[in-house]
Amino acid sequence: MNRREFITLLGGAAAWPLAVRAQQPGMPVIGYLGSSSFEKSAGRSLLNFKRGLAETGYVEDRNVTIEYRWADDQYERLPLLASELVQRHVAVLVAAGTPTALPAKAATSAIPTVFMVASDPVELGLVASLNRPGGNLTGIAYLNAEVAPKRLELIRQFVPEAKTIALLVNPANPVAADAQAKELEAAVRALGLRLPLVKASNPIEIEDAFSTLVRDRVDALQIGVDPLFGNHIDQIVALATRHKVPTIYPWREFTAAGGLMNYGASIPDAFRQVGVYTGQILKGAKPNDLPIQRPTKLPLVLNLKAAKAIGVEFPATLLARADEVIE
Repeated sequence: MNRREFITLLGGAAAWPLAVRAQQPGMPVIGYLGSSSFEKSAGRSLLNFKRGLAETGYVEDRNVTIEYRWADDQYERLPLLASELVQRHVAVLVAAGTPTALPAKAATSAIPTVFMVASDPVELGLVASLNRPGGNLTGIAYLNAEVAPKRLELIRQFVPEAKTIALLVNPANPVAADAQAKELEAAVRALGLRLPLVKASNPIEIEDAFSTLVRDRVDALQIGVDPLFGNHIDQIVALATRHKVPTIYPWREFTAAGGLMNYGASIPDAFRQVGVYTGQILKGAKPNDLPIQRPTKLPLVLNLKAAKAIGVEFPATLLARADEVIE
């Protein structure tokens, strides 16, 4: 036997137990549809999904297999990737994020599907009602689009003289972008504000968006809810700080990375709940018997150092309302 044949045999032997284990009768397969990539999702979303799954007794490669499909922030690929997982005849399909939910619904009406979305799933057409979803879908709605008017109010308290507060959205995810803009319409009119939409669907366009904000002299910025922005937290926070743009974010991860303030549901907890629902379905629960879960707490987190970096202090009213203050 020559060296090449020996290495090939050794590699095959190493892979063999994994292949057999993945094909063991009775081991269910979860299809996980992600809008970004494994590298970007592993530490924040995927880890917490697996924690929730473990709470129901399922551990990857021990008694369940997970088949992944990643769109790498190219949302137009999601319908094809969802179809691939359906063709794989997975036991449960997980739609991990708003951009993935509608492609998952379109791909199958038979396979139980657990989604996580930032908007009202009834308005999106995913389910019939929150308490009795109907069909093959259920999941988590973490309300980050619905609380956009509250974020507008909070950033206005930080910059009370503001007349123009922009909203950063991803045009590749029009469902979420439109929902957030719609939620803000009444609040903008009531406050007498201008709300220009600034669009970005990749890192270069994020840079360009901030150049536009500076050029147009906007007074403040609200970051829209989109997985793309969650994958580029450091870039967005650095740009907001460099250009001294008072910015409010949807998730604590931004504020922990040096952002000014955030108000919204916990993304790690939402992914954990998706894992719990997935495990419950594997145990025999029906999606229609699992009501849509919604967060019970939306924390306000402030970063004192970030405020100092742009030369402004938090008013006492905001400090008194904060659930957490990062120093």
